Amino acid sequence: MLDKLRILSVFLTTPIEFLKGVGPARAEILQKELGIFTFGDLLEHYPFRYIDRSKFFKTTELEADMPFIQLKGRVGDFRLSGPPRKQILKGTFYDDYGSVELIWFKGAKWIRSAIKEDLEYVLFGKPNRYKGVLNIAHPELDDVKDFKPQGSFQAVYPLTDKLRNKKVDNKTIRKMMVELFRHDHFKVDEILPKWILDREDLISRELALKWIHLPDNNKEQLIAQERLKFEEFFTLQAGVMRSKKKRMQRKGIPFSKVGTYFHKYFENKMSFELTGAQKRVMKEIRADMGSGRQMNRLLQGDVGSGKSIVALLTMLIAIDNGFQASLMAPTEILATQHFANFSEDLRDIGIECALLTGSTKKAERTRIHGGLMSGEIKILIGTHALIEDPVKLQKQGLVIIDEQHRFGVAQRAKLWKKSSFDPHVLVMTATPIPRTLAMTVYGDLDVSKIDELPSGRKEIKTAVRNEANRLRVWGFVKEEIAKGRQVYMVYPLIEESPKLDYKNLQEAYDQALKYFPRPEYQIQMLHGRMKPEDKDDAMRRFKEGVVQIMISTTVIEVGINVPNATVMIIESAEKFGLAQLHQLRGRVGRGSEQSYCILMTGKKISRDGKQRLRAMEQTNDGFEIAELDLGLRGPGDIEGTQQSGLATLKLASVVHDEELLDRSRACIEILMDADPELTKPEHRALQEFLVGSKLYKDWSNIS
Repeated sequence: MLDKLRILSVFLTTPIEFLKGVGPARAEILQKELGIFTFGDLLEHYPFRYIDRSKFFKTTELEADMPFIQLKGRVGDFRLSGPPRKQILKGTFYDDYGSVELIWFKGAKWIRSAIKEDLEYVLFGKPNRYKGVLNIAHPELDDVKDFKPQGSFQAVYPLTDKLRNKKVDNKTIRKMMVELFRHDHFKVDEILPKWILDREDLISRELALKWIHLPDNNKEQLIAQERLKFEEFFTLQAGVMRSKKKRMQRKGIPFSKVGTYFHKYFENKMSFELTGAQKRVMKEIRADMGSGRQMNRLLQGDVGSGKSIVALLTMLIAIDNGFQASLMAPTEILATQHFANFSEDLRDIGIECALLTGSTKKAERTRIHGGLMSGEIKILIGTHALIEDPVKLQKQGLVIIDEQHRFGVAQRAKLWKKSSFDPHVLVMTATPIPRTLAMTVYGDLDVSKIDELPSGRKEIKTAVRNEANRLRVWGFVKEEIAKGRQVYMVYPLIEESPKLDYKNLQEAYDQALKYFPRPEYQIQMLHGRMKPEDKDDAMRRFKEGVVQIMISTTVIEVGINVPNATVMIIESAEKFGLAQLHQLRGRVGRGSEQSYCILMTGKKISRDGKQRLRAMEQTNDGFEIAELDLGLRGPGDIEGTQQSGLATLKLASVVHDEELLDRSRACIEILMDADPELTKPEHRALQEFLVGSKLYKDWSNIS
C-alpha cells in the first residue's frame, strides 16, 4: 500500500504547529479537541454555517430569535455580581438609538479591565431574552479603529469549551485559515479526472477548499460545497463499486442442481406456500449460485416476512450440491431459535445440524469439530463462537449472516477461513435500508427484498398512551390474556440509573406482580445479564405458554418468534429510534390473530420524539419507517452504519444530497467500465488518493 506521504503533497502532511500563529501549545489543544494534526486536517475542518458581517443593526431592531448580529457603539455601566470565584459581569451597550444588556459568565475581571468606556466598538453576538430582558452573552468586541473583518461573509466552525478557554475561537480559526492559504508552499492536488470536472461543471479541489473557508459571498460557498460533497460521495462509492467489479470476476462454486434434500423438505415439511416475494428471491439466489460466480447477496425483509425459510432452502441447495453451510446470528437466543426451528425437520430428512455458542460445553464442541471435519454435520448454526472457535468445516459452500449489521466486515471475513473453498454469501437484515444508504453502504452487494408478508397476517394496530392511561392498558392486557394470548412488556434498562428517567425492569416486574397476581398470572423477566441457560429456560416457558407476560429489555428485539403473543407494550417509547421501535413491534403479529403495539410515554416528549411515535401509529411499512428514521436521526445513528464508511462524509448527507449521490454514482459507473483498476494516467491521482485514504481497501472477497 502506498505511503500517505507519497500520495498527498508534503504541504498537507506538515504538522500544524508549524503554521504561523499556532506553535506547540496551541497545536496540542487542536490535536486533543479537534483531531487537527496537520495542515491537511485543518483544511478538512469544515465550517458548519456562515454569517454575514456586511450589515450593522440598531439596538432598537434586535429580537431574541435573531441569528448573530453586528452593532456599533459604546460600552458602560459595568456591575459585578455573584461569589468571587463565580462572578458574573454585566454591562450596557449603547448606540445612537438605544441600548442592550451585555453579560459575561467567565473572565469577568479580565474583560472589565480590557474594555474602555471611552472607545467605540464593533459588537458581534447573538441576542437572547432572559426573564423578559434582552441581552447578548459573551459578545465579540473590536475597537472600531482596529476593526478589519476577515471578509464580510464569514465561516463559523465547530469548537469546544476547552478551546474557547484557551482563547481559540472562530476568529482564531479563521486567521489560521488565512495563514494557510497565504503559505508560500500552499498546494492541494486535484484528485478528480478532468473529464468528471467538465461533465459535472465542478470547480477545482483547491478553489473549493478556499471558498468553503474564505468565501466572499453565499454563492461561492455553495459552489464549493457542491464540489466537496460530490467528491465525498464519489470517493466513498468508488471503493465499494471497485470491490463489486472484482467480485463479479471471481469464480464461484457452481451449485448446478436442486436435489433430493430440497425436494424432501419442500414437499414433506413445508406447511405453507411461499409468498410471491419469497419465490422471487429464491429465483435470484438460485441464479446466483448456479452462475459459476460467487454469490454476495443482501436479503432485506421486514420483520416477520419469512427470511428464515429462504435461508433454510438456500442451505438445502448447498447440501444437495455436496457442500456444508453455516449460519451466524448475533445473539444466543436467536441462534438457539434458528436451531430449534430447523434441526428436528432436518433430522427427519437425514441432515444433521449443530449448534455452537459461547455456552456450548467442551465435550459437545469436540463432537461438533469432528462431525464438521468428517462431513457428517451438514449445517452449523451459532453466534460469534463460529468465528472465535478453531472449528473447521470439511467443505463449506455457503455462509449466511443473520442481522448482518451486528457484525463487522473483518468478523464476517473470518467465517470464510473455515474451509479451503470460497463460499457463496447471503447476508440478511430485518432493518429495511433506505435507497441512499443501500447505495453507499451496501453498493458492492446484490440486493433482494422480501416486501410481502405471509398470507393471513393482520396489520398490527399501534397506539400511543401515557401514564394516565396505565390502568386502561393493563385492563386491556387482562382481556387479551383471558383470550389465551401472551404479552411482551419492554423496558430500556435493567437497573436504575440516576442520569436517565427510564423505567426500571425490576421495579416494573414488582409493579406488574401487584396487578397480575400469581397464581392466576405467570410473569417472566428476561435481560442480557442472565445466564444463557436461564435465558433459554425463560424463552422456553414463554413459547410453551406457561408464562403469559414477558417483561424484558430489548434483548427480544431480534428474531424471537412466538405466534401466540399479540400485545407488545414498549415503555419510555419516546427514547427509542424508529428502527428499533419497528423491530420490537415485529415480535407480535406473527400469528393469525389481531395484534397490538402500545407505545407508553413520559410527560415530556421532544418534537422528534412526537414525530417518531406519530409515524409508528400511521404505518407498518418498514421501508417507509427506515426513510423517516434516516430523515429524523441521520445515518450516523442508524444501526450498522458506524462500520460503513459514512464517517468519511463531513459535508455530504445521504438524506439531503440524493441528487449529488446519483450524479457521483453515474460517473463511477462510467469510470469502472472504462478503467476499473484506475491505471490510466488521468486516473492515477484518484487511485493514489483512494489507496492512501484507505477508502479502497479490498473487501471484494467478503460480504
